[in-house]
Amino acid sequence: MSERSLGVVLPYWLDRPDSEALEIAEQARSHGFSRLWIGEMVTFDAFALATAIGLKSPGLDITIGPLAIGVRSPVALALGVSSVATLTGRSVDLALGASSPAIVTGWHDRDWTAAPTRMRETVEVVRGALDGERTDYAGKLVRTRGFRLRAPQPETKLTVAAFGPQMTRVAVQSADQLVLNLVSPGHVAAVRASIDAIADERGIAAPRLAVWVSAAVDPGPATHRQIAAQIAAYLKPPGYGEMFIDLGFGDLVASARAGASRAELAEAIAPELPAAVGAIGSASEVIASIESYFEAGADHVGIVPATAEDAAGRRVLGVLREVSAHGG
Repeated sequence: MSERSLGVVLPYWLDRPDSEALEIAEQARSHGFSRLWIGEMVTFDAFALATAIGLKSPGLDITIGPLAIGVRSPVALALGVSSVATLTGRSVDLALGASSPAIVTGWHDRDWTAAPTRMRETVEVVRGALDGERTDYAGKLVRTRGFRLRAPQPETKLTVAAFGPQMTRVAVQSADQLVLNLVSPGHVAAVRASIDAIADERGIAAPRLAVWVSAAVDPGPATHRQIAAQIAAYLKPPGYGEMFIDLGFGDLVASARAGASRAELAEAIAPELPAAVGAIGSASEVIASIESYFEAGADHVGIVPATAEDAAGRRVLGVLREVSAHGG
């Protein structure tokens, strides 16, 4: 059985100041967590922020991403990883995802289609580049020739964000780890079974399974609003919507797919929904919820601390510090 681990995810709550990311990183370090996930939204460039955190809060190993495969080239991704690792002297892993048409096409004017193929080809090129190989690749969507890193990073682990059968299969065949976000323990169990079945079919070792879990201890109304606003964005998309229907929230999914605004959806979300896909409640309930994700088959849980009423996640990270100290 793979060793389980617990890390911290920078949440980028839209109702919080940008600089809170640095404060959360320092809380993660001071509470003894060794792994920090640094994604990218509308605040900082992920590689720049990872370098700043690596220098300001030494001791944290970093996973950058998931970053959208349609936005940066494989060479840019490998160069970014090598830059952060060299400048900070820390272990740096990389997570990749398909993201969404709104971000890839709308923000960056890049092609979002054929994500599984692009993911497979991107992982192949990035892995070779990080190993120090000179690029020479002509795939269906990815092409590069003649680049070689001055500072290879062969120890870098690659994670793929997968929600759906096609991307899950790519992740099992190509990545060291698969990551899920905002899912129930039951969904984790189903994905774990799928990963193991695909790996067995291919005769390969199954990758690790990571899951990001929003967490809050004794949340008040502001915390509920913060988490509900995030969940509202996930009610409509295929896959997520069906998971929420299975959890008994079909009315919300129907409203989302009928065109209800994100604000309207967030207002309609009852506390039972965040609790179904997170670790929300008393200290003992939060710990039990995290444990349920491990029992469902997760190898790693990334804590996404709610901060509306818990500055920089200080309290929830303190509660979960004991889980981390005992193998979590």
